[in-house]
This record gives sequence, C-alpha cells and structure tokens, in this order.
Amino acid sequence: MITFSYQAPPACQQLMDDVESTIRHAIVEEEGVPIETVTNFEEVCEEIKGKLESLRDTPNRLENPMIYHLDVGAMYPNIILTNRLQPSAMVDETTCARCDFNKPGAKCQRDMKWMWRGEYSPASRNEYQTIKQQLEVEKIPGLEPGDPPRSFHSLMNSERAQMEKKRLAEYCHKAYKKTKITKVEERETTICQRENSFYVDTVRAFRDRRYEFKGQLKIWKKKLSAAMDKGDAQEIKSCKSKEVLYDSLQLAHKCILNSFYGYVMRKGARWYSMEMAGIVCCTGASIIKRAREIVEQIGRPLELDTDGIWCILPASFPENFQVTTTHPKKSKVTISYPGAMLNIMVKNYFTNDQYQELVDREDIRYTIRSENSIFFEVDGPYKAMILPAAKEEGKKLKKRYAVFNEDGSLAELKGFEVKRRGELQLIKNFQSSVFESFLLGTNLQEVYNAVGKVANYWLDVLYTQAANMPDTELCNLICENRSMSRKLEEYGSQKSTSISTAKRLAEFLGDQMVKDKGLSCKFIIAKKPEGSPVTERAIPLAIFQTEDGVKRHYLRRWLKSPGLTNFDIRNILDWEYYIERLNSAIQKIITIPAAIQEVSNPVPRCRHPDWLHKRLLENNDKCRQRRINELFSVVPKTSAVL
Repeated sequence: MITFSYQAPPACQQLMDDVESTIRHAIVEEEGVPIETVTNFEEVCEEIKGKLESLRDTPNRLENPMIYHLDVGAMYPNIILTNRLQPSAMVDETTCARCDFNKPGAKCQRDMKWMWRGEYSPASRNEYQTIKQQLEVEKIPGLEPGDPPRSFHSLMNSERAQMEKKRLAEYCHKAYKKTKITKVEERETTICQRENSFYVDTVRAFRDRRYEFKGQLKIWKKKLSAAMDKGDAQEIKSCKSKEVLYDSLQLAHKCILNSFYGYVMRKGARWYSMEMAGIVCCTGASIIKRAREIVEQIGRPLELDTDGIWCILPASFPENFQVTTTHPKKSKVTISYPGAMLNIMVKNYFTNDQYQELVDREDIRYTIRSENSIFFEVDGPYKAMILPAAKEEGKKLKKRYAVFNEDGSLAELKGFEVKRRGELQLIKNFQSSVFESFLLGTNLQEVYNAVGKVANYWLDVLYTQAANMPDTELCNLICENRSMSRKLEEYGSQKSTSISTAKRLAEFLGDQMVKDKGLSCKFIIAKKPEGSPVTERAIPLAIFQTEDGVKRHYLRRWLKSPGLTNFDIRNILDWEYYIERLNSAIQKIITIPAAIQEVSNPVPRCRHPDWLHKRLLENNDKCRQRRINELFSVVPKTSAVL
C-alpha cells in the first residue's frame, strides 16, 4: 500500500455537527428502520465523532488511501421519480393560467433550472442574404454529364438548403475563422406536480421490478454459497441457473429503465421533451458537483462519472458501522458513513417538498409530501486504481481507468483499447499484462520498475522485429481489424486505412467481394511507399495468404517497388510506426504518470513529450530562479494596535 499526504480542513467540524442527523437519515430513510428501535445510536455517533475529531485536530497526515466508488443508484430514473418529471408536465404561464388548480398558495408549480446549449452561425442576416442572392444568379451543373445547367430556383428544397449551408460555412470560415458559435445559457421550466402521472408510474414500475430481481439475485447468491459449502452438485447447478436468470432479468430491466431518459431527448419520439432531458442532466450534474466539493475537502477525487465519483479517503476516515436494533426483520444494520455523508447532502438540497399524489379521484384531492429516492451507494475499498495521463499538456483523459479488488482480481476496466474490437492486438496484449504489474511493489519506485519490465519486453519484440516469433503469431499481433459500416462506394473521396484496404481487396479478389457493407478489413502498415501517408500504406493481410505470383505482383504494385525481391512480412512492415504506437500507450500509462509522481523514467527508450521534458529540466535546474510565492507565504491579517 502506497501512502498519501492529506490535509483535512475545518470541514471535519461541520461533519461532526451533522453526525446525528446523518446517521438518523441513513437508518430511517435508507434502511427503513424506526429510530426508536435502535439500541446503540449514541455509541455509533460518538465513535464517528471521535474519528472526525482526530482528523480535525491533526489535519496534516501521511496515511494509506482507501479507494471508493460513490455512485447514485439508478440516478436518472430516480431524479425523474423524485421531481415527478414527465414530458406532459412541462408547462408555462399560459398553460397554468387556464388550469382549474391555479389558485393562490397552490404548490403544484415546481420551477427547475437546466442548461440550454445552442449553435449558430457567426454571420449576420445581411451576410446570409448576400450569399443567397449570389447563389440565385449562379448556374448549377446538371445531374448527369451532358445535362444543361440548372438554376438555383429549380433545385429541390433539400438541395438548396444544402448549398446554402455549405456556402455559408465556407464564408464564415474565411471571414470569421470559425463556422459556428456555441452559446450556453441557464433556463428555467415549470413542472406541474398534478399532471396525470402515467410516465412516472411506468418508470416506478420498472424500477421496483428491477429491485425485486436484484433482491432475488442476492438470495440465490447466498444459497449458491451455502450449496458450495455443502458440496451438493445438484443444488449448485440449480442455484447457478437461478443466479444467471435473475442477473439477466435485472440487467434487462436496467437497460429499459435507463432508456426512459434517452427516449425523451430523442427527436421524433412521441413524448419528446428537451426541457425534461435538460432538467434531468442538470440535476444529476449538480448532485455530482456537490459530492465532489465534499469529497475534495476530506480526500481527493480521482474520476468523475455521470452518476458517481471515484475518490481516495484517509484510512482513518469513518467507514462502516453496525447498528443494532430490536426490529424483527433487521436486527443488525450496517451503515456506510461515506455514503450517508453524501445522502444527507442530497436530502438537504435535492428533496422535492412539493410532490403531489392523487388520493381521491372523485373529489380530485391531492396530498402534498416530500419525496427523495436519490441515494448514493458505496463500492469499495479497492486495492488499486490506474489512471492514464494525456500526451498533451494541460489535458486529461476522461472515462479511462482500471480498478482492482483487494484479492488482485480486476473489478472494472473502462475506456482502454483492450476492451475495443479491432484495435491493435499488440496494444491489447501490452495493456493486459501491464495492469496486473501495477499491483507489484511496496512503493512507487518498485511499482514503476515492475511495469517498466513489461513495457521493455514488448519494445524488445518490435526492436528485434519479432525474430523469435512465428509469422502467424506476428500477424495476429500487429494486424488491425476495421469493419466498414457503409458500402465502399458510399465513402466517395474519403481516405482511411480501412478504405484503402477495401479497395486493394477488390483489386485481387473482385468487386463482388467488397460490394456489401460490414466488410471486415484486416491490414498491416508497410514502410513503402516512403513519404506517403499511413492511409496509403495499408496492406490487406489476405495478400500474404495467396499464391506467390499474385502476392509478388500486388505487393510490388502497392509498395511502388518494381525491383522488390524480399517478400517476407518483416521486410515490408513499418516497424517505426508500430514502435510509435506502442510508445504512445507506454507514455499514457507509465512514463508520464511516473514523471508527474517524481519517479525516473522506467522505460528510457520511450522519450517524454517535449513539454514534459522541458518541465523536468526546469524543475531540476539548480540555477533556476525561485518564484515569489516560494519565498513568501500568506498570513492572516491582524488588526493594528494604536
């Protein structure tokens, strides 16, 4: 475990003041246990206060970090349910003016904010009219060769709009150096709390049914564990099948549940509502933003997701506490303080106190209550989390990380090439082996030495041109596989490695082989023709599996080398290209993070980017002039004594 330096601010005092309300909310609202049945409420609160007091009194400390993932369970569906959001409930003043329930003191109008973003052309209306007038006097070529030219007014509306858009973009790029301006503004929309709740009821039904399946999944997991302890093969088989069944059902309901948000922001949908989608997004972002503000006062945020936050907290921070009760069904309840700490924040800032529910259809009578089903869940602690760095200065890579459990197993992998289809197998193999090496060693230097050995192994394979590797294994290692989503003819004049591969496949296999969409293009990158872009040096892998005469003919033609005699794939490959590709992955995962953590480069053959090399030279320069903020520090102002 690698230690980390923390500076706990006075926020610990605020947490201490809120301990009772935080634990009470966790017991009553999250666990559904009456507070009167709890027997050790004061003891748990005092234990938490003691740990927080220690953090407050000793703010500067060097401790082992605890890696947690704090995420909101079913965030978007629960935001919809909490605020009674539905497309038909988005109303304005005109709608409310005609409503029978619009009376003084009515609480059926809930105003919520959302962020609107629009893109518009920098050109003025006069400039647009000038461009349009110019198009009206121009002659457009006919549809077929030999056809007479056409006037602008004779074109179809779609063709005219396309030409206007293209000409306007060209003008703006030339005159304003940009083709569009993005504007973001805050808007407010009123949500009717008495609208017929058909959409909300549907979302709630799917959510509750998913919770039922998740409950059954937990039950059958426990039964499977008990059956494995007994060694009953028949029972193990039955429990495994039930576990797979309920896991599949809850995942299926999860997909449908999450689609309720995506549906309302889909243009052309029956219940399309940009306002509702904006409110859901803005509310979710506000929740994560406030969670980050709390976490960064007691630990350090590592990665922000759409519905959660990865962070490290001090090992001495309050974690799990067991609450004993006299409740007949829940005699013991485990409270996770990091989650409870965020849930009380959600309750204070994101509870809907205007939620109205129809209780009497004949008299049309509603009850008003507070509603909040948004809760943070805690996953962890984990053993390690690997975050890559960006090659560009000042940039960060989003949604890319690898997380390991305490037993060394991979808990989550997101965003890396190893999970993508068609990526270079060399990069996939490197990433698969290097992540596990991050678990070796007891300090930063030992860890980076271990991962450096893995990187050097794969670099040796390329620098030796895979001398000890069979051709089939080499081809699998360095070939790339791309699928063409459209027909080859639909790409027109576009250029890419997969398009070049498809065209060359058509040359020696025939046009019929590449006429359909979905063509799988496996290719390598050759070093010839020298000076040509990569897109023109893509060679289909299938050419190496054909007859020698055909292979020699097309390789000489594609490589533009009529005198070529050595047709070994090692002689054709652009080894520098593959070394550069591997070095790029090594920089992101190993060398740049090592330099930022003040560890010497564990892979010397992989040079640092120029900006990082310059920064390291400046930091290590003995003659470097010190900055003024390094010489002086800010002290609190004191009143003058007269």
